[in-house]
Amino acid sequence: MRNRWGILAILFVVRLTIAFQFQSVAAVAPLLQGSFGVGIADIGILIGLYFTPGIVLALPSGAIGRALGDKPTTILALLLMTAGSLVMATTDIWGWQMAGRLASGAGGVLLTVQLTKMATDWFAGREIATAMAIFVNSWPVGVGISLLVLPSIGTAYGAGAVFLAAGVLTAIGIALIMFYQPPPAVTVGAAASGWPDALALLAVIVAGMIWGLYNIAFAMIFSFGPTLLTERGWSIAAAGSAISVVMWLSVISVPAGGYLADRGKPFVLTIAASLVVAALLAWMSRSDAVITILILGGLVGGLPAGPMMSLAARVLAPETRALGMGVFYTLFYAAMMLGPALAGRLAKSAGTAAAAFDLGALTVLACLPLMLLFERIVSVRERRARS
Repeated sequence: MRNRWGILAILFVVRLTIAFQFQSVAAVAPLLQGSFGVGIADIGILIGLYFTPGIVLALPSGAIGRALGDKPTTILALLLMTAGSLVMATTDIWGWQMAGRLASGAGGVLLTVQLTKMATDWFAGREIATAMAIFVNSWPVGVGISLLVLPSIGTAYGAGAVFLAAGVLTAIGIALIMFYQPPPAVTVGAAASGWPDALALLAVIVAGMIWGLYNIAFAMIFSFGPTLLTERGWSIAAAGSAISVVMWLSVISVPAGGYLADRGKPFVLTIAASLVVAALLAWMSRSDAVITILILGGLVGGLPAGPMMSLAARVLAPETRALGMGVFYTLFYAAMMLGPALAGRLAKSAGTAAAAFDLGALTVLACLPLMLLFERIVSVRERRARS
């Protein structure tokens, strides 16, 4: 296939398998607690383990992709994800659940970095913002599908069937990626592996922290939302369907945020939307107006995604992009590993999953001074470049 929008469709579907697999634990968390005799803190650790390999693998993932090639690297990543799901589907030992989760996460890291590179190869210099907005939307779509499908599967057939379903989807991804073709060689720029300058590196670090903290907040909704609602008497299936509202609406708000940011003031948009999201998260833990909050969260929560994801690109030249994005993703994965684990412990101490939503509100607020810091660093760097 040589049509770039067809290629993007393939990459979109393959990437959503990561979100679907990530959500497989949170979607049936109450079932896992009952089956394995673990608490909510253990569930938080299991959720966060998916991102743990990213701390080690994010930086070298680009080198692995260059050594093996696009298609072999994605197939390897999907095989790891499939194997991890199969381990989780077939074991009744909690330690093996954690091992399977780590294997899945390792595959997810490789796949995330490689697919991002492949999408950029096809759209660099032409409609890249539109393409990346569509590409990023594969995450909420994958999570939304999992929230609709997996609780019902788990309720009917058990947690093992949920992980088996995730493994089947990643196996389908292997078949689908076989249709991928690289762009014509003339359009693919092989960037050298150079480190960004000091200020650019500092800006990328801050950008990675912003993206990681914001995603912690968003993850609280779909990771601990089902548990919070079941605490209030909702069924597992109903809770999953309700939480999925956020993800489906973010399919609209993510590209809308990118569109508005390209034609307005991205900094103002990001700050305003973040304040609203923080307020909604705090409200969620204290109100029964669940559907209203979830609808507003979906409509507003996706708006900052595009502007935040574009921060690193503002300071990274083509020759520094590989290592710079590795740093960016390393910080993102570190945040996404620690966030759910900390939220699980807080929920255990408080005796309710509502504590996770309060943590999410705080992490969103922490993004605001970091946004100011990022703009300050960029301003100083640009001033030095002119002098």
